[in-house]
Amino acid sequence: MPDCEKTIPYTNYQITIQGNLDAEWTNWFNWLELSYMEDLGITILRGPIADQAELRGIMNKLWDLNQAIIAVSLSLIHISEPTR
Repeated sequence: MPDCEKTIPYTNYQITIQGNLDAEWTNWFNWLELSYMEDLGITILRGPIADQAELRGIMNKLWDLNQAIIAVSLSLIHISEPTR
């Protein structure tokens, strides 16, 4: 790996909740991709989350919205970015 790049691990999460989030709340999760599976009645939030504190913040927001969490899954991805 060249000296001008470093690899930063992010954890890519998928959070599945019961029901659909109203469009007015989606700006709370603007860094995550939201998709709806209307036939199953679920919403899926996907995207990179830097650490457990950020994950906790998202879970707290879902709690505040009274959303039932069905599943949380993750996979480690690596993102290279230039060092400064």
